[in-house]
Amino acid sequence: MKVLHIDSSSTGTASVSRELTAAVVQALRRVDPDLDVRHRDLVARAPAHLDGALLQSLRPQPGAAFPDDEGFREEIAYTDELLAEFLAADAVVVGAPMYNFSIPSQLKAWIDRIAQAGKTFRYTASGPEGLAGDKKVVIVSARGGKYAGTPIETLLDHQESYLRAVFGFFGITDVSVLRAEGVALGGRAREAAVEQALEQAGLLAEELAAA
Repeated sequence: MKVLHIDSSSTGTASVSRELTAAVVQALRRVDPDLDVRHRDLVARAPAHLDGALLQSLRPQPGAAFPDDEGFREEIAYTDELLAEFLAADAVVVGAPMYNFSIPSQLKAWIDRIAQAGKTFRYTASGPEGLAGDKKVVIVSARGGKYAGTPIETLLDHQESYLRAVFGFFGITDVSVLRAEGVALGGRAREAAVEQALEQAGLLAEELAAA
């Protein structure tokens, strides 16, 4: 199985989501020693946010002109690289901490690169159709507060709900969420949340490998 392991947290070794994505991949390796893993650290090499030229390159219009410089060509090559490794993966493990009720901008920039008509989705007479539905996705969600199941979740969750919507738009229906909540609440909250998530990581890996 080919796995794309994505990290987007900016907090390095202090990151809960990084600890948990690594745990999921390690658990998958125990089940499948021949696992083929590609790690993409979106902080170490952040995709540039879309400017006019990059946006037009992904959605070309007649007569569009593009910069003739090395920086732009490198960004186009990076876009192709990100898309290729996403399309090649059987499973994608996405580290997605909640930043201000949403996702890190680096992760959004990655999504902007792989959301390409004709590659991950297409428009048809009956509406959009996802083209990447043969994948499994694990969203590793880390949250400073507690939101799941509360009245404020619908109002403030633009993290998990957004990622589910995006991957659903790509046609991916096999989406699991590994969640650690309340990691900024002090006391044993962080430790307890991580311990619970680590237990779930092993179970989730077994389910993914067996599917």
